[in-house]
Amino acid sequence: MVGVLSAAVCLSLWLSVCQVGGSYIPQEMNKTIQNLLQHYKITNKEKFNGKPVFTMKSLTGKREMKMMVMSGILDSYEKLIGHMLKQLPTPSPQMTAGGSEAGGDIKTSLNYILNKIQLLKDNNYQEQNKVLLQLHAFKHIQMDNFVVQSKALWELPLMYEEASSLSNDATKRRRRRRQAKAKSHLRI
Repeated sequence: MVGVLSAAVCLSLWLSVCQVGGSYIPQEMNKTIQNLLQHYKITNKEKFNGKPVFTMKSLTGKREMKMMVMSGILDSYEKLIGHMLKQLPTPSPQMTAGGSEAGGDIKTSLNYILNKIQLLKDNNYQEQNKVLLQLHAFKHIQMDNFVVQSKALWELPLMYEEASSLSNDATKRRRRRRQAKAKSHLRI
């Protein structure tokens, strides 16, 4: 009971913060999600088991990192809803002749949500999506291939140097910021 109450409080707080920030879920989208939740009903024990599918903890850090993670989350939602659509029963001729069927409403609702997610991704997360696609390609490197192993070793000095340079640049920027803050405090 305490878990359900704390989850409700957290959700309310999160929704109010989103409203304050100028971001919101369109009313029609919220209503559609609520209707879908009636179809995809689970117990409160399952819903609030302490293991969220997407945790807010992954959205900490700098804005660029949050955008990257959110792009991955939106991509996962896109795949998940596509999978949910594939799981719906195919309408038979009797179902279509009988008019609107609950399965059709579910399909329409899922397509609406999928469209909203794709629109958000296309309008706000194009650069992050490109990076994710590049990262995804690394998963398919043939680890057992001798040629790949040799080429990777040959490329390693260049990649290592670049990685070191990037991390050094970030450290230098942080150091400069700290020094600038210290100087401004001394002037005051």
